[in-house]
Parts: sequence; C-alpha cells; structure tokens
Amino acid sequence: MWRYLVGAGAAALLIVAGMMLQAARPPVAAPALLASAAPPAQAQESAAQPAADVAVPQALDRTREQKRFDRYDKDRNDVITREEYLAPRRKAFAKLDRDGNGVLSFDEWAVRTTTKFAAADKDGSGTLTRTEFATTAVKRKPRARPNCPPTPAPAAEEHGED
Repeated sequence: MWRYLVGAGAAALLIVAGMMLQAARPPVAAPALLASAAPPAQAQESAAQPAADVAVPQALDRTREQKRFDRYDKDRNDVITREEYLAPRRKAFAKLDRDGNGVLSFDEWAVRTTTKFAAADKDGSGTLTRTEFATTAVKRKPRARPNCPPTPAPAAEEHGED
C-alpha cells in the first residue's frame, strides 16, 4: 500500500515541477509583435505596404519515407500503382535474366557470386585458399566524418620532484 502512496506523491511532485518550469519560461515574442515594436513613423509606412524584409517560412525537409514514396510514384499523382511498385523489381529481374527467356536459372540468379568466385580463384582450381577468399571481402566505404576542428592535445604535465 505504501508503494502506491509513494508513487502518487512522486507523480504529484513531477506535475508541480513541470508547472513551475512552464511558468519560468520567458514568453516568446511573435513576429507580428516584433513588427509592431517599430517606431511610429515606420509603423505607419509598414501598415501601408508589406515589409520586404519579413522572413518567408521555408519548406521543411522531406522525411525518408516521403522520399521513398516519391521514388516509386513516377507519375506524381500521390498514389502508387502496382506497376509503379513492381518497376524496380522488373528492372533488377531483367538484369539477371541474361538469356531473356523470363526464367531465372540458378546460375543467372547467382551471376554476381559466381563472377566474384571466378575472379578470386586466381589459380583456376575451382577452390579458394585463405588468401584468395580474403579478396572476396566486401569493401566498405569509410563513413564521412563530420568537419569538426581537431581537439587540442592535452598539455603534457611536468612532474618535478622537490
């Protein structure tokens, strides 16, 4: 029973703390209020004509899903048809179907793997040694590091004996 009382007390403290933090926030001035803070002569001029230096809101960046949707929606009608959805897969299938008969054999499907194996098998033995196998590892691009200034090296502390 005491656990419920402690939990309710903690929830009440969190609510009070949130209300205090909200009350302590400085009010944010709206752009319209900032424009009205201009001197009276300028205020009359700006009332007659719109201000040219008012910042126009920019469009937000599209999300990853919006970009992905747009890649499939080729005719830009905000719906993806079955044909639009299957088009990339048809292209990938056509690349793999070397003889163009509409059927993938195992060799056609595994063409990249068999080509990679053949290139790694330098002696043509049909088997890969450890050294040959090491050449088949996926070569990954290094991640782009942010353009941050280098951190200064900590100064070497001198330890002197008295």
